[in-house]
Amino acid sequence: MNTIQHYLNGAISTGQSDRFAPVYNPATGEQSAQVALATADETRNAIGIADEAFKRWSKVTPLRRSRILFRFKALIEEHADELARLISSEHGKVFSDAKGELTRGLEVVEFACGIPHLQKGEYSMNVGTGVDSYSMMQPVGVCAGISPFNFPAMVPMWMFPIALACGNTFIMKPSEKDPSTPMRLAELLTEAGLPDGVFNVVNGDKESVDVLLTDERVQAVSFVGSTPIAEYIYATASKHGKRVQALGGAKNHMVIMPDADLDQAVDALMGAAYGSAGERCMAISVAVPIGEETANRLREKLIEKLETLRVGPGLVDGQENDMGPLITAEHLAKVKDYIAVGEQEGAELVVDGRNAEFEGTGKGYFVGGTLFDHVKPGMRIHSEEIFGPVLAITRAESFDDAVAMINDHEFGNGTAIFTRDGDAARQYCEQIQVGMVGVNVPIPVPMAFHSFGGWKRSLFGPLHMHGNDGVRFYTRMKTITQRWPSGIRNETNSFTMPTH
Repeated sequence: MNTIQHYLNGAISTGQSDRFAPVYNPATGEQSAQVALATADETRNAIGIADEAFKRWSKVTPLRRSRILFRFKALIEEHADELARLISSEHGKVFSDAKGELTRGLEVVEFACGIPHLQKGEYSMNVGTGVDSYSMMQPVGVCAGISPFNFPAMVPMWMFPIALACGNTFIMKPSEKDPSTPMRLAELLTEAGLPDGVFNVVNGDKESVDVLLTDERVQAVSFVGSTPIAEYIYATASKHGKRVQALGGAKNHMVIMPDADLDQAVDALMGAAYGSAGERCMAISVAVPIGEETANRLREKLIEKLETLRVGPGLVDGQENDMGPLITAEHLAKVKDYIAVGEQEGAELVVDGRNAEFEGTGKGYFVGGTLFDHVKPGMRIHSEEIFGPVLAITRAESFDDAVAMINDHEFGNGTAIFTRDGDAARQYCEQIQVGMVGVNVPIPVPMAFHSFGGWKRSLFGPLHMHGNDGVRFYTRMKTITQRWPSGIRNETNSFTMPTH
């Protein structure tokens, strides 16, 4: 059986521990590989490699770092189909969705290629007589990224391209459920010319994570995952003097106003709720129609659409499915348990995905698209993140009721409003206590040159990911105030074109 190892100092490194985790193909339920789980000492060794590499990499000019990222970008484009197949085979999402994930990650690489401009700093002449002041943005040192299973390419690429472009070295700890894609990205970085030791992959579990959070050589930690773990990451790493951005859970609502284009809203909901089997932190999991008439019409149209939802393997010959399997058997059981809880709490189970039948799926981890109606705030299926293809309809009598309900929720990651009324949309954007808002856009993930992050218990730490916040996170500001004695002149002439 194939064993997925670590990537250290520019090459695959065989692990020394006797601990392994299984890696499954979720479309078949069969184990496809095993991944080595690093020991604490192995993780400390990786940190030492990155720490040593930082001494050299931090002195490389931003322009040269940018050129390596340009070559990395070209290699990702060249190997896009290969990478998308890796994602689909270990995560389960359909091939086109995997290509989309890769594209959104690539956009951050493109943004990071502009780092010479983004690190220019500021300059002020004559802040005092003959005194100038300027700032410089310097790398922080060894950085660590801990990524979730649902985006094995995109989320790591939210982190390391900007960190590397800013002159830091990086240790990636991917999810042990689908570790192959980050390993392949590491190989492509080396092929692009990244010096050995600048980017490393340590596969592991809590044992390796705790070392990354506490070792004094690690200066910054980026994390995406569930809220309980995000809170632990933030508290532990902060206690040990590190800067932290820890993105947690979500429960994203879409408000459908009575004047909305309902067909457009339903099409958007189908993709936002059931795409990637609902395993997205930006998935819309609660539809909030305003008024009974809107709710009833929305419900009927969703039922019609769910009847045609194609569920099956992510990699197929012929027509692609709309939705693939869940990541593991354990997660499948968890999602089915939530459906049972919704019934017990009194919500109306309109479409039960547990009863769906799928051709050619064998023992894969499949559940069909599920729809609840008359879900009330306080029910677990409204308050907790299910992370599966389960959409709840929570009816609201008015716009104000909808806003109050969403603002009362502990999560504040993403939300959307569908309407033709510009005033309603403007009021929604102003009043809603959520970090990312879409107007007639169901999944408002910002482009790479803006920053990604939620509010409330969806984010721990002051800085969001990628965009300008990403550059701020991976750099330290230093301000210099200088005065030079007057009268010193350089009399040497030079007639050659200056080069860098």
